[in-house]
Amino acid sequence: MSSKENQAMKFLMPPEFQSEEVAAKMASVMDHSQRMVNEFWARQTKQITGTDFQFFDPFAAGRAFMQLGAQMMANPAKYESMLQNMALQNYALMQNTLERMSGRDVAPVIQPEPGDKRFSDQAWSENLVSDFIKQSYLITSKFMNTMVSDLDGIDAETHAKSKFYTRQFINSISPSNFASTNPVVMKRVQETGGENLISGMENLLRDLERGQGKLKISLSDENAFTVGKNIATTKGKVVYQNDLIQLIQYSPTTKTVHRRPILFVPPWINKYYVLDLQPKNSLIKWTVDQGHTVFVISWVNPRRDLASKSFEDYMKEGPLAAIDAINEATGEKEVNLLGFCIGGILSVATLAYMSAKKDKRVKAATFLTTMVDLTDIGEASIFIDDETLDAMEEYMNKKGYLEGHHMAGMFSLLRENDLIWSFVVNNYLLGKEPIPFDLLYWNSDSTRLPASMLIYYLRNLYKKNALMKPGSLVLDNVPIDIEQIKTPSYFLSAKEDHIAPWRSCYPAVKKLKGHVRFVLSGSGHIGGIVNHPRAKKYGFHTNTKKYDNPDEWLESSKAHEGSWWTDWGKWIARRGGKKVPARIPGSGNLKAIEDAPGTYVKIRISD
Repeated sequence: MSSKENQAMKFLMPPEFQSEEVAAKMASVMDHSQRMVNEFWARQTKQITGTDFQFFDPFAAGRAFMQLGAQMMANPAKYESMLQNMALQNYALMQNTLERMSGRDVAPVIQPEPGDKRFSDQAWSENLVSDFIKQSYLITSKFMNTMVSDLDGIDAETHAKSKFYTRQFINSISPSNFASTNPVVMKRVQETGGENLISGMENLLRDLERGQGKLKISLSDENAFTVGKNIATTKGKVVYQNDLIQLIQYSPTTKTVHRRPILFVPPWINKYYVLDLQPKNSLIKWTVDQGHTVFVISWVNPRRDLASKSFEDYMKEGPLAAIDAINEATGEKEVNLLGFCIGGILSVATLAYMSAKKDKRVKAATFLTTMVDLTDIGEASIFIDDETLDAMEEYMNKKGYLEGHHMAGMFSLLRENDLIWSFVVNNYLLGKEPIPFDLLYWNSDSTRLPASMLIYYLRNLYKKNALMKPGSLVLDNVPIDIEQIKTPSYFLSAKEDHIAPWRSCYPAVKKLKGHVRFVLSGSGHIGGIVNHPRAKKYGFHTNTKKYDNPDEWLESSKAHEGSWWTDWGKWIARRGGKKVPARIPGSGNLKAIEDAPGTYVKIRISD
């Protein structure tokens, strides 16, 4: 903009914004915002016309709310009682506020739920108006959630969608999400002369630009980490690769190692290095330091040329190919296996396949947050109904894959306050840059998923629950029956896991025929796993007795402080075999191809 336009912009702005620096910054923002807005609306048009795919279907939400309204009208007396209760709470809040205005110290009518960080700042309680707005919102949101939760006469799928979409709506209109009703934001406006809102607009435009018209919220400082330099830095070599994987062998840090190597099979929705973020929280490095020869599969970030790769291919070119390569690299015929999340589900299927083939090379298996019974997959089921799968399949048949942002967005909606709205407030209202956080950087480094594999996986394992039905899953012409798995197994679940609910992991205790040690960690899907013993947090539960009911198992379990890593370390050491001289990557029959972390992990969805 010209200097005259800058002056005009300054004149039109409120007094607290009228500095030369702020006016110039505002002019710069306005100069390129129109282009980004046009790109954003172009993206929305693609979604509406069906040329793009989205998990969050506004039409499905509309249909769920229509059924919700119909049921409410059919039972007006029940909801009238709820409305009366809400009115009484609001009256109590008015009385409470009047007493505070007269100088009295009174207890709040309602408090945020434990773990709700939106109103943790003291300003929400100290400021009388903000406290009133906060409590009024909490009363209303409690009423709406209760109203939907207590709904009768509606099918389970629609009921689940109604509760989910209601929660999304309630959390989206939280007073913490708006500058004028958030006292923390307004305080910052006064401190910066409104510059935080201008910086927030710049951050918003940058995120729209990164998403090419689709809002891609920055969760971490994208420039703070570089894979192989300050993240995923454990030393090793790539010793094998095919279309789907690179196999990394890590350099030993002890003079001797257990005879049986360990193969890590991570999920392929994100990169493997969640298990090797930094030395302070790397499960891979910690395992190497315990005297194990560790291999990890680094999955490729597939493009259209791999669209036909199937779930069966992921087994044959993933764990099975890796085990063959480990046998050749080390000369050992026996290995131990560790699968994480979807990598764990693939590992369970692989073990059942190997059992049917009389292949006994895996001597011990570890499964981290791995569901075997997908009857209850938590709120993720909202996104995996037949209608959504049909739309996804149609989209991927044209594209060849599903972009990583779709799955990342879906998982973010399961924890919307932590993974969406908290960053909206920080980045766009407070105008702050996201902090460097290795875990959130990894979370943003998502991968594409091949069409054939994903549809087969969702339709058979999620919708049909094929793992729990002997012979329902057929891989390489072999009917799969996980009840034939006799390998000793260690199952680790997380108590607050919203992706792999621990009660859906527990049935392995009774389903698998080998000895199963089930351990329940604190925290969630990632925090419960990435928990170095030095952190001394979360704790875990163990129980040697088997129960049909997981809650009975938990009730009679023993609580331990610290990380589950130490418990697993003892368990896997007993199954590692005698000690042998440490193995140097590339010194065996498989020569080193390149240094860890390899090239596959560096392929980003933008490449």
